Amino acid sequence: MSYNKAMKSIVQARLDKDERADLDLLMQRTGSSASELIREGLRLVKKQHETYPRKKIIGIGQFDAGPSDLSTNKKYLEDLGR
Repeated sequence: MSYNKAMKSIVQARLDKDERADLDLLMQRTGSSASELIREGLRLVKKQHETYPRKKIIGIGQFDAGPSDLSTNKKYLEDLGR
């Protein structure tokens, strides 16, 4: 037997009655196998937990307009809370 990069590993998962019913329903609706659905679920969860590259984060919190002294000038706080 030879192993290569295409060889997939086997994972066992314990499902309760409701989870198994959900899996069976999705298999019926999509025509996908349990393995295909689990792999797709893994891809979706991974995508939700991806971190953003620094290049995308750099612009967060920057504004194109507004007073340049907003954080230091108390006149902007005069009506706050009234």
